[in-house]
Amino acid sequence: MRALLFILRLMMKIIAAPVVLALALFTWVCFGLLYVSSFIFGLASTLVALLGIAVLVTYSPQNGIILLVIAFLVSPVGLPMAAAWLVGKVQDLRYAIQDAVYG
Repeated sequence: MRALLFILRLMMKIIAAPVVLALALFTWVCFGLLYVSSFIFGLASTLVALLGIAVLVTYSPQNGIILLVIAFLVSPVGLPMAAAWLVGKVQDLRYAIQDAVYG
């Protein structure tokens, strides 16, 4: 009985190892992309926010507010933060699998 349990645990570890490795590589790549994109999106959101303020004051308040909302969504606080949260949940899944299988 002990030998069968040992073999089953070993098989589970062998099956789970590529999944854990794939999730680890996926999260590393995603966090690297998020780091680079947050800098680029920060610059873009600054430009769109300045344009939104200029349009708000001079042309149309409605279009200016739309541009300011777009600037917030593109800023590192908007959509990139949601993506970072999602990648964090994938990393939590990896750790949960790793803890369940490897103890």
